[in-house]
Amino acid sequence: MNLRDKLRGLLVRLYARRVEGHLDHAQVPKHIGVIMDGNRRWAKASGSSTVHGHRAGAEKIEEFLGWCSETDVEVVTLWLLSTDNFDRAQEELGPLLGIIEDVVRTLAADGRWRVHHVGTPDLLPSQMQTALKEAEETTAHVDGILVNVAIGYGGRQEIVDAMRSMMLDAADKGTSLEELAESVTIDAIGRHLYTGDQPDPDLVIRTSGEQRLSGFMLWQTAHSEYYFCEVFWPAFRKVDFLRALRDYAARHRRYGG
Repeated sequence: MNLRDKLRGLLVRLYARRVEGHLDHAQVPKHIGVIMDGNRRWAKASGSSTVHGHRAGAEKIEEFLGWCSETDVEVVTLWLLSTDNFDRAQEELGPLLGIIEDVVRTLAADGRWRVHHVGTPDLLPSQMQTALKEAEETTAHVDGILVNVAIGYGGRQEIVDAMRSMMLDAADKGTSLEELAESVTIDAIGRHLYTGDQPDPDLVIRTSGEQRLSGFMLWQTAHSEYYFCEVFWPAFRKVDFLRALRDYAARHRRYGG
């Protein structure tokens, strides 16, 4: 590292401390959703392989959760693999699934996080399903941040699955179609989502400069605040995280009012 890079790093750290010092912890979001975008573009810009980009993105996760643990964040949802990602070429998808499985096992072994899968398990390889089940079981007692790992996740599919779950429950109880129709409410649907017993995200962060949700938690983010960051996910820094929190704290949430 040359002198210029050292000075730049020092200035960034000093600036981060200043931002953190002015952060109002009473205004910290309780649930943060993260669309971790830009691994492939980061790799291309640095002259690395796509697989290296995904590995670098995976390595950023524990660092990010460490920043969250320094605040009053209670829930973090990480979008690791969408249903659309299964259309990628096998030479990328295969290694990516392996990297994601390693992430799940690492988070579970860390001991600080309570891991919960959100997504459609049937879309995933059996080995991944086993890793997710074991992670949930071994961290169920942990009193740390609840980490939702969105793997094989699509927002539209989640709503379909929620409605299917509602109908199956009604069938088990012998509920008529008319009674079921009468019972359909916003709260009832919400209880059948993958995150049914959790608070909705207060803040959604998307990296890489893209300004769209791409199907991320379509139901739960109806009143969420969004923060779009230009930096690619592997290069996301603590100062970027603190800026997102500062931006969120400065907003006046109206909830449609």
